[in-house]
Amino acid sequence: MTVGFDLDMTLIDSRPGIKAAYEALSAATSTFIDTDLVITRLGPPLEQELANWFPKERIDEVGDLYRELYPEYAIAPTPAMSGAREAVAAVQEAGGRAVVVTAKHEPNAKLHLSHLGIEADAVVGWLWAEAKAEALREYGASVYVGDHTGDVRGARTAGALSVAVATGPCGAEELRTAGADVVLDDLTAFPAWLARYLEG
Repeated sequence: MTVGFDLDMTLIDSRPGIKAAYEALSAATSTFIDTDLVITRLGPPLEQELANWFPKERIDEVGDLYRELYPEYAIAPTPAMSGAREAVAAVQEAGGRAVVVTAKHEPNAKLHLSHLGIEADAVVGWLWAEAKAEALREYGASVYVGDHTGDVRGARTAGALSVAVATGPCGAEELRTAGADVVLDDLTAFPAWLARYLEG
């Protein structure tokens, strides 16, 4: 059994770190960025957010700068979501693999997990929404856990069960409407759900 997990707002509360990284980017580029607004819509790739603040021709350059600034500003302030470690451990204790599949720059995703002591069996970055199905299929994931409607689409594209947690920008009803098979309040409910799923 392989279970995939999203990263931002599923395993980690990335809002404080991303806010700090965008503030550093704003200062470095002398460009106004409403960082409080940015952290209400986490999930999609960085370039989509940068397009709200920078002209198209600067997106690649500014994206590279953001990823360069990220380790210094974003790792330390970012906590694990409630139940994150236990959810990953529950999969592994049941003899399964826990694979993190995220739209985040893969090296930065690994830094977060290492800093927080969340020991995933594999980490795949740079994949968003339906594209997440590439990694989910590659690893044979039968379940994908995420907080965004994009995660629901990724799970369904891969033919995996979509387990959604209402801890990110998308509410429980929105996740259900998008096609989530299971909606949990947060990851603290995941180990008990997994036990029932494996019994079934």
